[in-house]
Amino acid sequence: MPIGLLALALGGFGIGLTEFGIIGLLPEVAADFGVSEPVAGYLVSGYALSVAVGAIALTAAIARFDRKKVLLALMVLFIAGNLISAIAPVYPVLMAGRVVAALCHGAFFGVGSVVAADMVAPNRRAGAIALMFAGLTAANVLGVPLGTLLGQQLGWRSTFWAITVIGVVALAGIRLLVPPTPAPAETSLRGELGVFRRPQVWVSAAVTVLAFGGMFGAFTYIAFTLTEVSGFATTTVPWLLVLFGVGTFAGNFAGGKFADRALNTSLAVILALLTVVLAVFALTAQSKAMTIVSLMLMGAVGLATAPGLQLRIMGYAQDAPTMASGANIAAFNIGNALGAWLGGLALGAGLGFVSPLWAGAGVTAAGLVVLLAGSVRPRRHVPDGTDPIRTPAPAASHTRG
Repeated sequence: MPIGLLALALGGFGIGLTEFGIIGLLPEVAADFGVSEPVAGYLVSGYALSVAVGAIALTAAIARFDRKKVLLALMVLFIAGNLISAIAPVYPVLMAGRVVAALCHGAFFGVGSVVAADMVAPNRRAGAIALMFAGLTAANVLGVPLGTLLGQQLGWRSTFWAITVIGVVALAGIRLLVPPTPAPAETSLRGELGVFRRPQVWVSAAVTVLAFGGMFGAFTYIAFTLTEVSGFATTTVPWLLVLFGVGTFAGNFAGGKFADRALNTSLAVILALLTVVLAVFALTAQSKAMTIVSLMLMGAVGLATAPGLQLRIMGYAQDAPTMASGANIAAFNIGNALGAWLGGLALGAGLGFVSPLWAGAGVTAAGLVVLLAGSVRPRRHVPDGTDPIRTPAPAASHTRG
């Protein structure tokens, strides 16, 4: 794999820290600014909504520019957002910093996915995308616990200072290691937006919403399941979540390899497995041993969908992949919000602390149905009548790694 992919992965690592690192520091932030826990929680939900907005609006605005220069500009925006957060004197300024950093999130992964795919041979694209997303999963495994520990020992601002430094290093890495990647000469905003007239692009986005909605809907309330059903002590929850993160790290790479071999088939199998894992988790959550196994499998199988879902939507928008890729990043975050809402409804209805797992299994099963229905006759939805998932772009247009 080209070394430039490591620079993209480091940028993804910093972005993952920005997204999830605040979760473990919300009590400190709330106490520092004198706000309630729900208001502090807006720093998480506000970030997610800003990601969805930036993934569409910002990606549309930058689609015509050289993609390497776009990535550099996005990292500058990322650094600025975290710097604002680190020095924020009041809560609204901290929220503004979160929004600024979030705006680059979707566009970075959207554009970065296209750049990563262009850096390798056609039959290695999903693996390249998986390597870039590895930074995000690594943030879950190592970054979030370490960021929380740093913030608890030196103050929550120290975590944002550390993320700012990571952003500077990633900026230098992209500048030095990622090759120039001009946008196609015919790229236009109208052309980029035109991909949304293709049903398969909407099918891909819908599957992404449902796949991640199912997994993260269950994961959002997993601490309640672990303590109230499985019987784990509250102090063990962070370490159990590391197991989930380890699963996501392994599943991300495995999913990339499977997607490069048989995209739609691998996605269908993974979604079916995820449905089963969530259901088994719900049935066996009272067993600590089974909970540990299920937690790792949920992370592994859930994140195994990510490279394939990203490659699928890019495959049906080969003439304008940047906008479609950004839209899929927005779909990831919409799915997260949808899953959390449905899991909350289940809890609010008094269905118990395993109900988010059952809700997640149902949402994931719906994603499988949408994928199977949308994969029956995909050829009728692409301009030249071919199936881009089975017909790779000419290798001559790519730099082989």
